[in-house]
Amino acid sequence: MPCDDAVTPTLVSRTGGKPSPEQDTEHAPRPASVVQHERSGAWVVAAHGAYDMDSIAPLADALETAAGKHPKVVLDASGVTFADSTFLNMLIRAHQAGPLRVVAPSRQLQRLLEVTGVDAILEVRGTVGDAAVS
Repeated sequence: MPCDDAVTPTLVSRTGGKPSPEQDTEHAPRPASVVQHERSGAWVVAAHGAYDMDSIAPLADALETAAGKHPKVVLDASGVTFADSTFLNMLIRAHQAGPLRVVAPSRQLQRLLEVTGVDAILEVRGTVGDAAVS
């Protein structure tokens, strides 16, 4: 077949011609988002979605601003679905700006913190309420 006649293949699952998971937009990763609020005297930054070098900027900016304005900053990581070394670097920088409490990290994020030893320098708590009063 000449190159001009080549067809781009469509990824299809082996079950009835349904789109493969790579094409399934219903279950696509949730875009990163940040929500902020005050709770019991602490400033809470709630992160949602996947974080890597392409999506970290809004969260990093929120934590940097919070550290400059509030004595107690809590990162609610319960909605983080993916975190890489960029996220880890951001946590360390945020902690250097002021004490940072990390709440409810996912198994993947908790493992990242443990393997790198960052869990020894950050305060990791189970709930936002616990982190806000600690």
